[in-house]
Amino acid sequence: MTDAPESSENLSEVMNDAILHETNKISLFGLIDVNPSVISGICVTGILLIAAALIRVLVIPKFTDVPGKFQMLLEALVGFFDGLAKKNSPHKNGFLGAYIFSAGVYIFAGTIFELFGVQAVTTEGVSISLPAVLSDINAAICLGVLSYLIILSGGIVANGFSGALNVLKDFSLMISMSFRLFGALISGVLVTELVYYAIQLSFVLPVLVAVLFTMIHAVVQTYVLTMLTSFFYGEATHPKAPKKKRKAKKSREVAGT
Repeated sequence: MTDAPESSENLSEVMNDAILHETNKISLFGLIDVNPSVISGICVTGILLIAAALIRVLVIPKFTDVPGKFQMLLEALVGFFDGLAKKNSPHKNGFLGAYIFSAGVYIFAGTIFELFGVQAVTTEGVSISLPAVLSDINAAICLGVLSYLIILSGGIVANGFSGALNVLKDFSLMISMSFRLFGALISGVLVTELVYYAIQLSFVLPVLVAVLFTMIHAVVQTYVLTMLTSFFYGEATHPKAPKKKRKAKKSREVAGT
Protein backbone atom coordinates (compact mmCIF):
# COMPACT_ATOMS: atom_id res chain seq x y z
CA MET A 1 0.00 0.00 0.00
CA THR A 2 1.42 3.37 -0.98
CA ASP A 3 1.37 6.34 1.31
CA ALA A 4 -1.01 9.23 0.61
CA PRO A 5 0.64 12.02 -1.34
CA GLU A 6 1.80 14.85 0.81
CA SER A 7 0.97 18.44 0.05
CA SER A 8 3.74 20.31 -1.74
CA GLU A 9 3.19 23.28 0.57
CA ASN A 10 3.19 23.32 4.34
CA LEU A 11 0.75 25.32 6.42
CA SER A 12 3.12 28.28 6.81
CA GLU A 13 3.63 28.58 3.05
CA VAL A 14 -0.10 28.32 2.31
CA MET A 15 -1.02 30.99 4.87
CA ASN A 16 1.79 33.26 3.68
CA ASP A 17 0.61 32.96 0.07
CA ALA A 18 -2.99 33.59 1.15
CA ILE A 19 -1.92 36.97 2.53
CA LEU A 20 0.86 38.12 0.21
CA HIS A 21 0.05 36.24 -3.04
CA GLU A 22 3.72 35.96 -3.95
CA THR A 23 3.65 32.42 -5.35
CA ASN A 24 0.56 31.79 -7.47
CA LYS A 25 0.51 34.42 -10.20
CA ILE A 26 -1.77 34.54 -13.24
CA SER A 27 -0.87 36.06 -16.59
CA LEU A 28 -3.18 38.93 -17.53
CA PHE A 29 -3.59 38.68 -21.31
CA GLY A 30 0.09 37.78 -21.56
CA LEU A 31 1.07 41.32 -20.54
CA ILE A 32 1.80 41.07 -16.83
CA ASP A 33 1.63 38.54 -14.02
CA VAL A 34 -0.94 39.54 -11.40
CA ASN A 35 -2.42 38.22 -8.17
CA PRO A 36 -5.42 35.88 -8.57
CA SER A 37 -7.62 38.43 -6.80
CA VAL A 38 -7.05 40.86 -9.69
CA ILE A 39 -8.65 38.34 -12.04
CA SER A 40 -11.45 37.92 -9.49
CA GLY A 41 -11.98 41.68 -9.48
CA ILE A 42 -12.19 41.83 -13.27
CA CYS A 43 -14.67 38.94 -13.33
CA VAL A 44 -16.88 40.41 -10.59
CA THR A 45 -16.86 43.86 -12.19
CA GLY A 46 -17.82 42.41 -15.57
CA ILE A 47 -20.60 40.30 -14.07
CA LEU A 48 -22.05 43.24 -12.14
CA LEU A 49 -21.94 45.57 -15.16
CA ILE A 50 -23.67 43.02 -17.38
CA ALA A 51 -26.26 42.29 -14.69
CA ALA A 52 -26.93 46.02 -14.18
CA ALA A 53 -27.39 46.55 -17.92
CA LEU A 54 -29.77 43.61 -18.23
CA ILE A 55 -31.82 44.71 -15.22
CA ARG A 56 -32.04 48.26 -16.55
CA VAL A 57 -33.10 47.20 -20.05
CA LEU A 58 -35.19 44.09 -19.40
CA VAL A 59 -36.51 44.30 -15.84
CA ILE A 60 -37.01 47.90 -14.69
CA PRO A 61 -39.27 48.90 -17.63
CA LYS A 62 -41.60 46.05 -16.61
CA PHE A 63 -42.01 47.16 -12.99
CA THR A 64 -45.64 47.12 -11.85
CA ASP A 65 -47.65 48.62 -8.99
CA VAL A 66 -48.00 45.11 -7.59
CA PRO A 67 -44.36 44.01 -7.42
CA GLY A 68 -43.15 40.49 -8.02
CA LYS A 69 -40.50 38.76 -5.94
CA PHE A 70 -37.50 40.08 -7.87
CA GLN A 71 -38.91 43.62 -7.95
CA MET A 72 -39.51 43.48 -4.19
CA LEU A 73 -35.97 42.23 -3.62
CA LEU A 74 -34.46 44.95 -5.79
CA GLU A 75 -36.56 47.70 -4.21
CA ALA A 76 -35.71 46.46 -0.71
CA LEU A 77 -31.99 46.44 -1.55
CA VAL A 78 -32.03 49.95 -3.00
CA GLY A 79 -34.27 51.18 -0.19
CA PHE A 80 -31.90 49.83 2.47
CA PHE A 81 -28.86 51.71 1.18
CA ASP A 82 -30.89 54.82 0.40
CA GLY A 83 -32.32 54.78 3.91
CA LEU A 84 -28.84 54.29 5.37
CA ALA A 85 -27.60 57.33 3.46
CA LYS A 86 -30.54 59.53 4.52
CA LYS A 87 -30.35 58.43 8.14
CA ASN A 88 -26.64 59.08 8.62
CA SER A 89 -26.33 61.97 6.19
CA PRO A 90 -29.46 64.16 6.02
CA HIS A 91 -27.67 66.73 3.83
CA LYS A 92 -26.54 66.20 0.24
CA ASN A 93 -27.06 62.45 0.28
CA GLY A 94 -28.10 61.86 -3.34
CA PHE A 95 -24.71 60.70 -4.57
CA LEU A 96 -23.93 59.00 -1.27
CA GLY A 97 -26.83 56.58 -1.68
CA ALA A 98 -25.64 55.57 -5.14
CA TYR A 99 -22.07 55.10 -3.94
CA ILE A 100 -22.75 52.97 -0.88
CA PHE A 101 -25.16 50.86 -2.93
CA SER A 102 -22.44 50.22 -5.53
CA ALA A 103 -19.74 49.63 -2.92
CA GLY A 104 -21.97 47.33 -0.87
CA VAL A 105 -22.96 45.19 -3.84
CA TYR A 106 -19.33 45.00 -4.98
CA ILE A 107 -18.07 43.92 -1.54
CA PHE A 108 -20.79 41.30 -1.16
CA ALA A 109 -20.40 39.89 -4.68
CA GLY A 110 -16.61 40.04 -4.52
CA THR A 111 -16.61 38.10 -1.25
CA ILE A 112 -19.00 35.29 -2.15
CA PHE A 113 -17.33 34.95 -5.57
CA GLU A 114 -14.80 32.53 -4.09
CA LEU A 115 -17.61 30.11 -3.18
CA PHE A 116 -18.22 29.35 -6.86
CA GLY A 117 -14.77 27.82 -7.24
CA VAL A 118 -13.94 29.45 -10.58
CA GLN A 119 -10.72 27.88 -11.81
CA ALA A 120 -7.71 29.61 -13.29
CA VAL A 121 -4.25 28.42 -14.33
CA THR A 122 -1.18 30.03 -12.81
CA THR A 123 2.02 30.87 -14.65
CA GLU A 124 3.47 27.62 -13.26
CA GLY A 125 0.66 25.58 -14.81
CA VAL A 126 -1.17 24.91 -11.53
CA SER A 127 -4.96 25.10 -11.42
CA ILE A 128 -6.33 27.17 -8.53
CA SER A 129 -9.69 28.55 -7.44
CA LEU A 130 -10.00 32.31 -7.73
CA PRO A 131 -10.13 33.95 -4.27
CA ALA A 132 -12.28 36.77 -2.95
CA VAL A 133 -11.54 40.17 -4.47
CA LEU A 134 -10.62 41.79 -1.15
CA SER A 135 -8.25 39.00 -0.13
CA ASP A 136 -5.61 41.17 -1.81
CA ILE A 137 -4.66 44.06 0.46
CA ASN A 138 -4.28 46.34 -2.58
CA ALA A 139 -7.98 45.94 -3.40
CA ALA A 140 -8.95 46.69 0.20
CA ILE A 141 -6.76 49.80 0.24
CA CYS A 142 -8.24 51.05 -3.04
CA LEU A 143 -11.79 50.70 -1.71
CA GLY A 144 -10.84 52.38 1.57
CA VAL A 145 -9.14 55.27 -0.25
CA LEU A 146 -12.11 55.68 -2.61
CA SER A 147 -14.55 55.83 0.31
CA TYR A 148 -12.36 58.42 2.01
CA LEU A 149 -12.22 60.54 -1.15
CA ILE A 150 -16.02 60.39 -1.39
CA ILE A 151 -16.24 61.70 2.18
CA LEU A 152 -13.66 64.39 1.41
CA SER A 153 -15.47 65.52 -1.73
CA GLY A 154 -18.74 65.74 0.21
CA GLY A 155 -17.08 67.91 2.84
CA ILE A 156 -15.64 70.23 0.18
CA VAL A 157 -18.97 70.59 -1.65
CA ALA A 158 -20.94 71.21 1.54
CA ASN A 159 -18.56 73.35 3.61
CA GLY A 160 -15.65 74.31 1.41
CA PHE A 161 -12.19 74.58 2.94
CA SER A 162 -13.38 74.02 6.51
CA GLY A 163 -15.19 70.85 5.45
CA ALA A 164 -12.08 69.53 3.74
CA LEU A 165 -9.98 70.38 6.80
CA ASN A 166 -12.33 68.47 9.11
CA VAL A 167 -12.13 65.38 6.90
CA LEU A 168 -8.35 65.58 6.58
CA LYS A 169 -8.11 65.51 10.37
CA ASP A 170 -9.53 61.98 10.22
CA PHE A 171 -6.86 60.74 7.82
CA SER A 172 -6.53 57.52 9.80
CA LEU A 173 -10.08 56.64 8.75
CA MET A 174 -8.80 55.69 5.30
CA ILE A 175 -6.28 53.28 6.83
CA SER A 176 -8.74 51.77 9.31
CA MET A 177 -11.39 51.09 6.66
CA SER A 178 -8.83 49.48 4.35
CA PHE A 179 -7.34 47.16 6.95
CA ARG A 180 -10.73 46.33 8.45
CA LEU A 181 -11.85 44.99 5.08
CA PHE A 182 -8.65 43.08 4.47
CA GLY A 183 -8.38 41.72 8.00
CA ALA A 184 -11.92 40.40 8.09
CA LEU A 185 -11.61 38.64 4.74
CA ILE A 186 -8.20 37.14 5.35
CA SER A 187 -9.17 35.86 8.81
CA GLY A 188 -11.73 33.57 7.20
CA VAL A 189 -9.09 32.24 4.80
CA LEU A 190 -6.63 31.54 7.60
CA VAL A 191 -9.22 29.81 9.80
CA THR A 192 -10.27 27.62 6.88
CA GLU A 193 -6.66 26.65 6.17
CA LEU A 194 -6.08 25.81 9.83
CA VAL A 195 -9.14 23.58 9.88
CA TYR A 196 -8.13 21.93 6.60
CA TYR A 197 -4.63 21.09 7.82
CA ALA A 198 -5.96 19.43 10.98
CA ILE A 199 -6.27 15.86 9.68
CA GLN A 200 -9.13 14.87 11.93
CA LEU A 201 -11.16 17.90 10.74
CA SER A 202 -10.18 18.00 7.08
CA PHE A 203 -13.03 16.05 5.48
CA VAL A 204 -16.34 17.92 5.68
CA LEU A 205 -15.84 20.71 8.22
CA PRO A 206 -13.60 22.95 6.00
CA VAL A 207 -16.45 23.29 3.49
CA LEU A 208 -18.92 24.32 6.18
CA VAL A 209 -16.42 26.70 7.78
CA ALA A 210 -15.53 28.30 4.44
CA VAL A 211 -19.17 28.87 3.46
CA LEU A 212 -20.11 30.14 6.92
CA PHE A 213 -17.18 32.55 7.26
CA THR A 214 -17.57 33.80 3.69
CA MET A 215 -21.28 34.58 4.07
CA ILE A 216 -20.81 36.23 7.47
CA HIS A 217 -17.92 38.37 6.21
CA ALA A 218 -19.83 39.34 3.07
CA VAL A 219 -22.79 40.64 5.07
CA VAL A 220 -20.85 42.19 7.95
CA GLN A 221 -18.21 43.96 5.86
CA THR A 222 -20.82 45.26 3.43
CA TYR A 223 -22.75 46.80 6.29
CA VAL A 224 -19.71 48.10 8.19
CA LEU A 225 -18.07 49.92 5.28
CA THR A 226 -21.31 51.43 3.97
CA MET A 227 -22.35 52.49 7.48
CA LEU A 228 -18.99 54.08 8.26
CA THR A 229 -18.88 55.86 4.92
CA SER A 230 -22.40 57.26 5.31
CA PHE A 231 -21.77 58.28 8.93
CA PHE A 232 -18.55 60.19 8.27
CA TYR A 233 -20.01 61.62 5.07
CA GLY A 234 -22.88 62.97 7.16
CA GLU A 235 -20.43 64.59 9.58
CA ALA A 236 -18.47 66.13 6.71
CA THR A 237 -21.55 67.56 4.97
CA HIS A 238 -23.30 68.83 8.08
CA PRO A 239 -23.85 72.57 7.50
CA LYS A 240 -21.80 74.87 9.68
CA ALA A 241 -23.52 77.65 11.58
CA PRO A 242 -22.88 81.14 10.11
CA LYS A 243 -20.25 83.18 11.93
CA LYS A 244 -22.75 85.88 12.98
CA LYS A 245 -25.04 83.32 14.58
CA ARG A 246 -22.15 81.63 16.33
CA LYS A 247 -20.93 84.98 17.71
CA ALA A 248 -24.44 85.87 18.88
CA LYS A 249 -24.81 82.49 20.57
CA LYS A 250 -21.44 82.90 22.25
CA SER A 251 -22.32 86.39 23.49
CA ARG A 252 -25.59 85.10 24.96
CA GLU A 253 -23.73 82.34 26.73
CA VAL A 254 -21.27 84.87 28.17
CA ALA A 255 -24.11 87.15 29.25
CA GLY A 256 -25.87 84.26 30.92
CA THR A 257 -22.81 83.49 33.00
